[in-house]
Amino acid sequence: MSFQFAELAKTASADGVISPDELLALRQLGWGDGEIHRGEAEAIFVINHALTAPDDAWVDFFVEAIGEFVLNGSEPRGYVDQEEADWLIGALDQDGRLETMAELELLARIMERAGNVPDTLKHYALKQIEAAVLTGQGPTRCGGELSAHQITSAECALIRRFIFSSGGHGPAAVSRFDAEMLFRLKDDTLGQTNAADWQNLFVDGVANYLKGFTLANAQVSHERRKELEAFVADDSANVGRFFRRMATEAPNVRNNFGVVFGKKFTAPSIADRAAAGDEVTSNERKWLDGQIENDGHIDALERALLNRIAADLA
Repeated sequence: MSFQFAELAKTASADGVISPDELLALRQLGWGDGEIHRGEAEAIFVINHALTAPDDAWVDFFVEAIGEFVLNGSEPRGYVDQEEADWLIGALDQDGRLETMAELELLARIMERAGNVPDTLKHYALKQIEAAVLTGQGPTRCGGELSAHQITSAECALIRRFIFSSGGHGPAAVSRFDAEMLFRLKDDTLGQTNAADWQNLFVDGVANYLKGFTLANAQVSHERRKELEAFVADDSANVGRFFRRMATEAPNVRNNFGVVFGKKFTAPSIADRAAAGDEVTSNERKWLDGQIENDGHIDALERALLNRIAADLA
């Protein structure tokens, strides 16, 4: 981190205000060498916590700069490993909770752009929204009049972005953790004046978990991605050149690999995998029965969910 960047961060942190000129200077200095470094990212967080009224320009810069550091600060680019996730949670969680919508937007943007993020970061993001609904406090409640046990449109939008993001369990792949969180929110907000889009979110999310096409959305972990990149880059035994040549010369790479290794490659078709994902298994049915029986009756949202599943299976 340059001396000028540090001094600008110190000034902005001291008076709780950052001018357009100071923000422009931070942007120019931060990307002076084409990337954001750890010291600069930490200084940006200090400024964010100190600002009394961050405007849209600051939020854009904050999300862009921290997102760049977390996603592309190490190889493989576009992935978030456990160390990066731990650092981000520590930087966000100064006093046990998030303070600004900029921080929630940062989490949403990272999860949407990432190839994958650790479960700890996915779960941390969702727990922030759940805590706001349960307590009535948090950045999604700033300036509003909703009390605890009601869910807002802003919270619905963020939950949808978190659970359907590419950095979640796969693009549009909802996990059991996500689905159980939706059930907890549903139980806690029953009978309240909730956002109009809450029922659709609940039904979409749980139905996706039960019948989601997860096989097509299987992710590559951060560790596996590093292994694959190292494998392809390894020219010591001409392995990388072999695969690159196969990719460029073979009219059907998968079938040619089958010829090379003595058998034809046969993968489940898209239709087969979709059909497998579309089935509600006995374990999933047992899980759903348990969730519905928690309060002893079928409420309106659960009825809408059951109707969706029945319609899809018809």
